[in-house]
Amino acid sequence: MEDRKKGPLRKSAAIAASVTLSGAAALAVWASHAVAQPAAGPYTDAQATAGQAAYAKSCATCHDGGGEAGALSGQGFANSWKSRTTQDLYALIHDTMPFDNPGSLTPDQASSIVGYILKTNGVAAGSTAFTPTTSVSMAALLAAPATQTAQADTGGRRGAAAPAGGAAAGRRGGAADDAGGGDDEEGNLRRGIVAFKTGVTVPGTAEHYRPITDEMMQHPPAADWLMHYQNYLGWSHSPLKQITAQNVKGLQLAWVWSMEDGERQQITPLVHDGVMFVSNNLSNRVQALNAKTGDLIWENTLGPKLTGQVNATRTMALFGDKLFYPATDANLYALDARTGKIDWQIKFSSFGNDKVGGMMVADGKLIAALGRCDRRVAEDRCFIAAYDVNDGHQIWKFSTVAYSGEPGGDSWGDTPNGTRAGADAWIPGSYDPKLKLTYWGTGQAKSGLRGVGDQLFSNATIALDVDTGKLKWYHQPAPDENLDLDEVFEKVLVDEGSQHVLLTAGKKGILWKLDRTTGKFIDYVPAVFQNVFTSIDRTTGRGTYRPDIDKPVADDGHPSCPSPAGGHNWPASSYVPESDLIILPLDQICVGNGPIAGNYVAPGSDGRIARMSAYRAKDLKPVWTFQQRAPFLTSAMTTAGGVGFVGDWDRSFRAFDVKTGKTLWKTRLGTTAQGFPTSYSVDGQQFIAVPTGYNGGSPEVRPDTILAFERNRPTYGHAVYVFTLPSKN
Repeated sequence: MEDRKKGPLRKSAAIAASVTLSGAAALAVWASHAVAQPAAGPYTDAQATAGQAAYAKSCATCHDGGGEAGALSGQGFANSWKSRTTQDLYALIHDTMPFDNPGSLTPDQASSIVGYILKTNGVAAGSTAFTPTTSVSMAALLAAPATQTAQADTGGRRGAAAPAGGAAAGRRGGAADDAGGGDDEEGNLRRGIVAFKTGVTVPGTAEHYRPITDEMMQHPPAADWLMHYQNYLGWSHSPLKQITAQNVKGLQLAWVWSMEDGERQQITPLVHDGVMFVSNNLSNRVQALNAKTGDLIWENTLGPKLTGQVNATRTMALFGDKLFYPATDANLYALDARTGKIDWQIKFSSFGNDKVGGMMVADGKLIAALGRCDRRVAEDRCFIAAYDVNDGHQIWKFSTVAYSGEPGGDSWGDTPNGTRAGADAWIPGSYDPKLKLTYWGTGQAKSGLRGVGDQLFSNATIALDVDTGKLKWYHQPAPDENLDLDEVFEKVLVDEGSQHVLLTAGKKGILWKLDRTTGKFIDYVPAVFQNVFTSIDRTTGRGTYRPDIDKPVADDGHPSCPSPAGGHNWPASSYVPESDLIILPLDQICVGNGPIAGNYVAPGSDGRIARMSAYRAKDLKPVWTFQQRAPFLTSAMTTAGGVGFVGDWDRSFRAFDVKTGKTLWKTRLGTTAQGFPTSYSVDGQQFIAVPTGYNGGSPEVRPDTILAFERNRPTYGHAVYVFTLPSKN
């Protein structure tokens, strides 16, 4: 599943989270007594007291300061749960929590935790005890007086008090700020409170923008970065070669564009015809920039301004004259790429906190997947679907969770259809125009069950017919997975003579090689230390879990490597066709679950969390490895000039020799380098762009707990930095 954690850790919070309640929870409890109370809730004080102890034991490690899941209080939680009921909350807790031992909570424990969560959100206790069948609208319970909202919503900064007048001030804004700060507009302006406005907030036109054709998509112009991985094949490689191993040391900053702080910023700057497109996750603000100078061309603030969304908008998509944007409220927009005006929009999902997952254009169709579809109800079934780029109507749909009577349906045993869940495709796919197949990865199953079967099509690579959406083949190396070790990531397509292969690595840190025509397993190589599998079948590529993982025992720690941060996660690999190398950013963190929860650096790594390794695609032989303490939080991006680029947690952005891994140039950025670097050229001049960001899930949070007392970094500074060689003029 997609990693869930709301923002950076403080040093003290990273250590204290597993044994005490977070400051946010304490603040929410204080707020619930300090302001006017809503009507009595469907729980008792005794349940809330028991729930506090159960929460501290089973929930706090992940949901408070040092964990990786979202906070269960405040406006973000209210936004996520406003369309659900208390019975939904109970079912989620009872059936799927805690993550290391789902289903282990008794009905009384789960009921008491619901009571405690309601109390921390300002819902007063009543005289009637909560039961597993209690169903009350969360929207009605969480509706609170404006003064309470202002105190609870402090713009995502835990423990911050609201200023006088009830408006939450600061960079990220609060509830009153979002609403325009009330009727006293002049007074609000004096206090620095600016109304949140949507629409085309900066008008302009990209004058020389040409529509992108299918031919351009199949053979991208070297000067452009048209899609998430630069080309359909998933290479993250630029054909540009003005910047070389010999001159890269002369790189200098060309310009920087500051972006909105808050939420997860892990973007891919897309470029076409000298126009760069970027998005701001907090308010769904989309901007077009002059890619040579960094000047703003147009801006459309689509809204809404949401906090606690625990998802990243990693990419947009370009085709024709349109820019496609997946908003954090699951609205999918088609914008005029020249002006930013809305051409059309559709509601991708109206269920709960669903998001638009991976997205790309292939064969003239917009292909997008549903993300965060983790509820065990039929209305929240994960899928991948194709849409008409001209008006947004759906062309085909493939459900990634197999139901009874469908291919793969028997792999869930007797599990009712409505409780089969997970397998979300939250990373963009790849496409082979000759085979007319699009390749996607899926995440783990979220049924809360083990031992029922393979639970298809979770944790698999799947190939779909681009015209019909029908399944061509699948390969599932990690069946029946519940360690949050997804196999969802990039699918790299390489031709070796007449054989068409696919390379991919998941969180287990194993690089898999498949025949992309048939799905037949070819080979694998472990890229990091792993002890989850005891063996891997050399014929099928199917792993066998350790006995204590296959059949876990309650309160048994069963430490595992890698952790949910993943041996390989969303920071994508890069394929270098000139050298036949695939270069992977990797993590070397293990985790202990149960009573010995905690993160630690993997054995044999000498304390170095980050690893970047190059393998020859032809035979998966290792070529070089580079290791360091601070984890990499960008994809690897390479160029035909023999230079690669990667950025890390500790604000470093480096250029390296793709043949040796040797560092050729390095600079420090304002905060963590995070997202997907790209390369492009304007007027014959090559540029390198890298985004920064400091919020995220496991790849951000788990290293934080290890590095807490070693180094600091700013918890602000979202931006795009652009570098180039000095002008010869």
